[in-house]
Amino acid sequence: MAETKRDYYEVLGVERTADDATIKKAYRALAKKYHPDANPGDKEAEAKFKEASEAYAILSDADKRRQYDQFGHAAFEGGMGGGAGGYDFSGMDVNDILRGFGFGDIFGDIFGGGFGGYGRARGSQPSKGASVRTGLRLTFEEAVFGCEKEVRINYREECPKCHGTGAKEGTQPVTCGKCKGQGKVVYTRQSPFGMMQNVEECPDCRGTGKVITEKCPECRGEGYKTIKKTFNVTIPAGIDDGQSVRLSGAGEPGSNGGPRGDLLVEAVVSQHPIFQRQNMDIYSTVPVTFAKAALGGPIRVKTIDGEVEYEVKAGTPSHTRVRLKGKGVPSVRNRNLRGDHYITLVVQIPNHLTGRQRDALRAYADAMGES
Repeated sequence: MAETKRDYYEVLGVERTADDATIKKAYRALAKKYHPDANPGDKEAEAKFKEASEAYAILSDADKRRQYDQFGHAAFEGGMGGGAGGYDFSGMDVNDILRGFGFGDIFGDIFGGGFGGYGRARGSQPSKGASVRTGLRLTFEEAVFGCEKEVRINYREECPKCHGTGAKEGTQPVTCGKCKGQGKVVYTRQSPFGMMQNVEECPDCRGTGKVITEKCPECRGEGYKTIKKTFNVTIPAGIDDGQSVRLSGAGEPGSNGGPRGDLLVEAVVSQHPIFQRQNMDIYSTVPVTFAKAALGGPIRVKTIDGEVEYEVKAGTPSHTRVRLKGKGVPSVRNRNLRGDHYITLVVQIPNHLTGRQRDALRAYADAMGES
């Protein structure tokens, strides 16, 4: 018994009256969510991707959509074996589905060419290098007040022998014979909808349009050498754990004359033994004696700026929270703006009493009418 197919409009999550733009938008969202390159090894995601592709193949074609609206799935069953346009997608490779539809532009827009090579070939266009990430350990105080630090990373610099060409001294890269310097090649393939052309990155020159016949012995044709390089980093006051400082032009080298990428230095802030931080506010717990809580009086409170004096009100119950305005963390964007420091006053009950202390407490209990 054949498996019952879902309604194509239901698959894409659109109304039957949806226009072409709505259908295309719905399909793009599903394709991005369930694309196999975004869900490696996930058979369920791959099945959903194929199902959405099949639905889009029908509903994006005016004639096929008209037939489907009139006869449903039966319009494409019979002599050609069912499925979109008489083809069964269940046994097809995802690559064949995409190339068969000619969706290079769609997937180039969705994925920016970053998934499985379905986007546009980059050719010999200059492109910016990749960003490099590194972590930097900071103390609680360094993150609050800012500081100057150094980071040491693996850095790819231009080879001094070939000056970044990758070619042996005295030689130059030559034009790629496969793509004639275009950096991309056009393949023509048979698809369920006829002959389709697909543009891909040239495999011989990897999209550069140039090939190296004699490699530089110093860098082995890479054009770059990896060294250890130290950068000075200004950590802004108020930076939080997980936030990054960007050093422009300190990342991976670009291609075809493109600029270098950036270096992203991520703050890893150590915990403080007393203070806890939440955004721009600081929290701490301050012990208060029973007598001080009952009678009131001054206490010394530790803050990130040092000790300050706070006047406890008479009759303060345990776990009272008090705000010390402006004693928190500075704003990263405006150092003149600071958060607050919240202290929780915890009344301490003595575990061990001297005879004199017991007598004093009994006198207090008698005065309060306690037995």
